[in-house]
Amino acid sequence: MAQEYQQPIQNEVSPRRTDGGMDEADKVDRIRDILFGPQMRDYDGRFQRLEDNLAREANEIRADTQKRLEALERFIKGEVDSINSRAAAEHGERCNATDKLGRDLAETSRNLDTKVSNLSEQTAGNLGELRELLLEQSKILSAEIKEKYDQMKAGLEHEAAQIRSAMTGREALAEMLSEVALRLKNEFRIPGI
Repeated sequence: MAQEYQQPIQNEVSPRRTDGGMDEADKVDRIRDILFGPQMRDYDGRFQRLEDNLAREANEIRADTQKRLEALERFIKGEVDSINSRAAAEHGERCNATDKLGRDLAETSRNLDTKVSNLSEQTAGNLGELRELLLEQSKILSAEIKEKYDQMKAGLEHEAAQIRSAMTGREALAEMLSEVALRLKNEFRIPGI
């Protein structure tokens, strides 16, 4: 800005036309310089100091902002590195936990397979023993049933024989009672007499 106002002053020294007269614009500039020149130079100085102050403060603000941005960048990088390291550690822990869980599941599966196999063998052995026991019990029961059958058959045959002999005695008793009845009626006749 100071250069704008100094420029017309320098131009006033040599602004003459070739025809020897001054231009109207040059006259107005010269009058203005006479009337307002010292104030304009004072304003130019003030403006220059203000520009210098603004430039210095802008540089200070720029430097301060740069420092803060660098500090913020360092902080963010530190936080990102910290988060990355925690994520990597957590990922490692989870991988280890997953591997351990897989090993535990495989071991549990093997143990379960072994137990099922042992139980299957034990059940097959128990079933064989149970079949043998059932067969023996069946033979024993068959023998007992046959013995009881034979005993009952013999008892029934004995009872039947007794009943037959008792029936024969009844027939004789019946004949005898018939004979008594006939004698009581005097109708008894001895066959062949």
